[in-house]
Amino acid sequence: MSTLETIARVRLEVCELHAELTRYELVVWTAGNVSARVPGHELLVIKPSGVSYDDLTPEQMVVTDLYGVPVNGDAEGEWGNPPLSPSSDTAAHAYVYRHMPEVGGVVHTHSTYATAWAARGESIPCVLTMMSDEFGGSIPVGPFALIGDDSIGQGIVETLKGSNSPAVLMQNHGPFTIGKDARSAVKAAVMCEEVARTVHISRQLGEPIPIDQGHIDSLYARYQNVYGQ
Repeated sequence: MSTLETIARVRLEVCELHAELTRYELVVWTAGNVSARVPGHELLVIKPSGVSYDDLTPEQMVVTDLYGVPVNGDAEGEWGNPPLSPSSDTAAHAYVYRHMPEVGGVVHTHSTYATAWAARGESIPCVLTMMSDEFGGSIPVGPFALIGDDSIGQGIVETLKGSNSPAVLMQNHGPFTIGKDARSAVKAAVMCEEVARTVHISRQLGEPIPIDQGHIDSLYARYQNVYGQ
């Protein structure tokens, strides 16, 4: 597959995955974003800044290098970057891709319950088997960082390196999730909000019962290596 064909495919996928963020009510207005690494290239594709989810098209997805700088083509030709700025979170996404080569997708939302935990600077404890399966433990909190450079990306990498969790709650900001591809990162964002909500509700009834670390490890290994097709 040529570079142009690959980028067209990634643009379509990234555009379509943004609809999952609205479907699961993880974003409002124009907030939030999905990005994907372009396989075989030092490039990423991300949502443009300030464009309504209802108006997004594949052609509007912005192609940048792994420093967040828009790139319009290579030796194989031009792919027609739109006259739009990439998401304000692009530098954070790019930092993750540069420092975590296993990551193929990054998602950021301001989903209500996960962001509420982030506002408290509190990790979500692993008190559900679903959390053991998906996150391999608690969902950690990353440091406070300002938007505008790669400081958020540094916090994401620092927090998730060596962690089983594909999600981090950036303090006073909201969740970022990673995955082997963009779809996996979107799934992690959906599951992060679900467990954030459930654990919050359980705490209104009393103190949740933690799961033994040995059981967490066993559940995680089974789900990641045996479950499904």
